[in-house]
Amino acid sequence: MSDKTKEKLNVILEINKQKENLGMVTLHQTRELLMDAGAILLDVRPPAKVSGENAQEAGIANAYYTPYPEFAEYLDEIPSDHTGPIVIACLKGWFANRVMGYLEMMGYENVYVLDTNIEDLIEVHHAHADK
Repeated sequence: MSDKTKEKLNVILEINKQKENLGMVTLHQTRELLMDAGAILLDVRPPAKVSGENAQEAGIANAYYTPYPEFAEYLDEIPSDHTGPIVIACLKGWFANRVMGYLEMMGYENVYVLDTNIEDLIEVHHAHADK
């Protein structure tokens, strides 16, 4: 591994060490990031793992459906500002954690992963939006 790659990885690890829970966020924290901090939400579930609506179809503000298998095709959906908050979600965190790593290697600094099933977030969104 090159020294440049090691250096970049160490920078990313330091940024994540400064985040509470290493960048894993709860449902409540995700809603705060979306509503108060203007975060974008990336629903990265593969199409076969989506039952019902994806986050974008559910009408969650600033949500984008960017399925993991085709994630590279959706890079234009991601803001060019590398400092704005981004929350990534899927069913169990596996795909979301991978995408978090990709974005961090691309220079994004404020990336988080929802620590629960995105379907829970969609359900909470509908419960609040329907009031």
